[in-house]
Amino acid sequence: MASKGAAVLIRGHILQVVSEFHRNGTEEIHDGALVLDRAGNILRKGSFNDLVHEYSALPVRDYTGSVILPSFFDTHIHFPQLDMIGSCAEELLLWLQRYTFPREAAFRGRNKFVEEAAENFVTELASNGTSCAVVYSSSCGEATDVLFEEFERRGLRVILGKTSMDRHCPPDIAVDAEQDLLWTEKLISKWHNKTDRLHYALTPRFAPSCTNELMAMLANVYASDSSLYLQTHYAENKNEIDWVAELFPDAKSYLDVYDSRGLLGSKTILAHSIHTNEVDEALLLNHDVVISHCPTSNLFLGSGLFKGEGYLEQGQRVTLGTDVGAGTSFSQWQTMNEAYKIAQLRQERLSPSDLFALATVSAAKHLGFTNLGRLDANYAADFQVIDPKSRPILERHLKMATSADERLAALMHFADDRCLLELNVQGQAVYKRT
Repeated sequence: MASKGAAVLIRGHILQVVSEFHRNGTEEIHDGALVLDRAGNILRKGSFNDLVHEYSALPVRDYTGSVILPSFFDTHIHFPQLDMIGSCAEELLLWLQRYTFPREAAFRGRNKFVEEAAENFVTELASNGTSCAVVYSSSCGEATDVLFEEFERRGLRVILGKTSMDRHCPPDIAVDAEQDLLWTEKLISKWHNKTDRLHYALTPRFAPSCTNELMAMLANVYASDSSLYLQTHYAENKNEIDWVAELFPDAKSYLDVYDSRGLLGSKTILAHSIHTNEVDEALLLNHDVVISHCPTSNLFLGSGLFKGEGYLEQGQRVTLGTDVGAGTSFSQWQTMNEAYKIAQLRQERLSPSDLFALATVSAAKHLGFTNLGRLDANYAADFQVIDPKSRPILERHLKMATSADERLAALMHFADDRCLLELNVQGQAVYKRT
């Protein structure tokens, strides 16, 4: 007989990583089960044969033959770059001028184009197994409002902000500090923590695009509410670093620009963080900053090779981001695949379980979500269901694998959006393959 409060039994091959870097935390149950309550939280985890007897009255959602994994976090992605994925340029700053800024100018106001783009953007995330994303919108408050509405309608989790920039960009996407504050306060009031799935991130694009006045305004808002996030770019490209030094001659380093202006903290998410030294790294640790490693973007723009193992050994709070559109895929499987290759080029060792943790259990912990990132009792049932039969080569390699880590490796190399059967948030399907 089912225990009080239990609502459904989920059956399938459970595979997850329950601990962080180099701790051998991979766990799997070949014929496993999750007992969910009516709110979509996990009450129990175990073998199906054990739990089906104890909860015999429960309906069963049977995914036998498929793999059930925690859903993904994507900690760095750009909404208005949806239409420019794969646009080639020599390096970051030229790419921004040639493609990014002109495309972002289209994401203005509340209109059919923005609404359809928002729907497509959220669909791409969901169809790739991502249930929580940290998103840069355009610099327009109305367009950001539209995107929040779409995330709320679809039931995904998001940390989202209107991009702030008031210089070194075309006039039609620049927003002065006064207007930026009006939009920012309105968005925070309407959306931040409206539900446990919707959160606001202050979003200075990067130091070169922000005046001291704009950064001071954002720092004041950041300091006023400890639940707010802040996201920006840092140390992605050597030309960018040289430019920052010219623009901010008073600063001791690129990172000091943010530190001296009150923009670093435990809810600050810095994308890239490639070209750093020991002083920078000590400052990152001191502020408990979250780092988003974006390997497909870094390779596509030739920005550099991220020091993944070195950062993790230091205790840096590393996560994974797709960085679409400099990144070339919404898939965190592909992101892990490229992160593995970057580590190999640096003669570092990152295992499939190390990398999977960065997109699940580690990301949840670093972003402050204590009930996400794992499939265990007292966690929300945010999970993805992978169908191995969708790709024969994936099915073959999963059968040949002799360990959980080898199965994660097979998924990392061969899984994609064709393989996702279903994505659940809080036990409810937010995406089903048609």
